[in-house]
Amino acid sequence: MGADRVNDQGFDVERLGRVAQAIRRDIEAERYHGVALIVARGGRVVLDLTEGFADRKAGRRLGKDAVFTTMSVAKQFTNVLALSLVERGALRLHAPVAELIPEFGTLGKEKVNLFHLLTHTSGVMSAIPMVPPDVLTNIEKLVAFACGLPLESLPGERVNYSILLAHSVIAALCLRADGRGRGYAQMLDEELFRPLGMRDTCLGGRKDLLPRLCPVRASYSGIPALLPAEALEGVAALLEMPECEIPGGGCVTTIQDLHRFAEMLRRGGELDGARILSPAMIDFCTRNHTGALRNVLFDVFAGYRHWEFYPANIGVGFFVRGEGNIPGLFGVLNSPRTFGGFGAGSTGFTIDPERDLSLAFLSAGLMEDSYHFERMGMLADLVLSSIVR
Repeated sequence: MGADRVNDQGFDVERLGRVAQAIRRDIEAERYHGVALIVARGGRVVLDLTEGFADRKAGRRLGKDAVFTTMSVAKQFTNVLALSLVERGALRLHAPVAELIPEFGTLGKEKVNLFHLLTHTSGVMSAIPMVPPDVLTNIEKLVAFACGLPLESLPGERVNYSILLAHSVIAALCLRADGRGRGYAQMLDEELFRPLGMRDTCLGGRKDLLPRLCPVRASYSGIPALLPAEALEGVAALLEMPECEIPGGGCVTTIQDLHRFAEMLRRGGELDGARILSPAMIDFCTRNHTGALRNVLFDVFAGYRHWEFYPANIGVGFFVRGEGNIPGLFGVLNSPRTFGGFGAGSTGFTIDPERDLSLAFLSAGLMEDSYHFERMGMLADLVLSSIVR
């Protein structure tokens, strides 16, 4: 292999070009509308792609400064904030939620703790709650609703991914532990986004960002899906409201900001002098803490895609690659300790500590979730297969 084909970060340039080729093919085939992607190794960017449309129907091309709805990647923002409070001694992973939210400790929820919430083993409602928009988008009101619900399973008994409810409870814990009169959006901004220089990231809509926001549009129809396209677009419309508080999915961000968040995690919890977490915390949180338990919600994908069932591989606040031939989320070439987060049909980030690699991904034109998982794994493998030294 000629030396000119291998860049300073150890990538075969020709092989790395397959990433952009695959994305362009998919956009031309209308599998999705547009993609922003940043890949870095050792902190040095090796891919910075912006392809396709922000809004295909309107013919609006995707810009470098495009703003995207994070979907469930917002969960990792909330998770990291909660973990930072654990490191300060304001929260404890083992302590029952009811110690700070006494009204939560009813109907079998007395033993639910922060660890259960962060590993999706709490047993709280998995589905999007069928409540009015003013309840769904308000942390205090939604937690009050949660307090009156029984559990779907005993704490620690099974993994049942909570789409929205668990993270409103986590946010409420953060506010009661160290809110100091702040709203949750302000707390996230002051404790996480601002220190990391994530200037275009916030919870809820922000007026200066709305002109650059990619509308949430599904690129699928007429196929089995956990969330029908109409339901997904309906919930997403709420996320543009300035007063919207959905910690489980209601942030907006840019690819540059998501890249900074991923790099903070790759660097052991610090970026540009801002220390958010310790390396010890990240090491603890990025192990498989759910063992061989399956993710009950994701079993739905395995069912209608005819996949073999596979373990959830969830750490404390992150998905983890683990071992074996597992469909989607991560590439088969990722190392076992690779970790990250993913959002409905459109977003994701991964950190492969063995390869010193970070990948940040945002897209317009949402795919059905199982196909999005496969896309993320395929793109990761295209990147990894281009590393030759």
